[in-house]
Amino acid sequence: MAETLPKFLQLSQRVVRILGCNPGGARLQGTNTYLVGTGKKRILIDTGDPDVPEYLDLLKTSLEKLAVGIQEIIVTHWHQDHVGGVDGVCRTFGEKFKTSKLRRESTADVQLQETSYSFIPNKHVFSTEGATLRVHHGPGHTEDHITLLLEEDGTLFSGDTILGGTTTSIQDLSEYMKTLDNLLELKAKTIFPGHGPVIDDPTAVIRYYIQHRKDREAQIVQFLKDNADKEHTAMDVVKAVYIGVPENVHHMAAQNVTLHLEKLQRDNIAVQAADNKWQLVHKGSNL
Repeated sequence: MAETLPKFLQLSQRVVRILGCNPGGARLQGTNTYLVGTGKKRILIDTGDPDVPEYLDLLKTSLEKLAVGIQEIIVTHWHQDHVGGVDGVCRTFGEKFKTSKLRRESTADVQLQETSYSFIPNKHVFSTEGATLRVHHGPGHTEDHITLLLEEDGTLFSGDTILGGTTTSIQDLSEYMKTLDNLLELKAKTIFPGHGPVIDDPTAVIRYYIQHRKDREAQIVQFLKDNADKEHTAMDVVKAVYIGVPENVHHMAAQNVTLHLEKLQRDNIAVQAADNKWQLVHKGSNL
């Protein structure tokens, strides 16, 4: 059974976790939002979903309990359960908080009504009393995703790149695998994820994420090799590879298989034919 997370918890000298009060589905028990620093003004990482009165009340009472205010806001990526609460936070406290994120390249960012974005570069450094946060661009879950390393104690705020107790959804598997390798190099001591409980063994968890994807890719390649005489849909692969997985999650599994197949195509191992069907690249062909 999953650990029940308290709505307010002092995680360390420099970090307080405040639940976004938006549980369900991929959000698990809700979005983890974090207050970072030791001074009278602190950085807020992520803001949960739009207009959740329970969260806004909880944030307000938490700040009052700590006798602190918000210095600025950082959002890890554009998804609504991370950036959606920015306007509500600004309205609640009557202040147009500086709100920083990495710019999306493929499309415009979700517009804010109460403030505007301050777009930041990779490796940007945020400072507040007692805390220094360095930005690490980590695409894969989304193109604009960042993680934040708290340099004083080696804590990594992973957003949705790494979740507590489960794996995450992915937009681009090739980029995601590179991001996981880069996160290993940071040698974080602890991960504070965007959803789920604290991760106390970051290296083991990141290596599990990497191996899980490599194992799945190997299974898909083997299936294509064993059935090289014809083309296959992602669902064909699911039915052969995801043994014992309930049918009600086959659609989600097919989405994951498609991500793997797209990566294999970029690696020149698989190729997409007509009607969203796939096959192994025939090595040595002159076509």
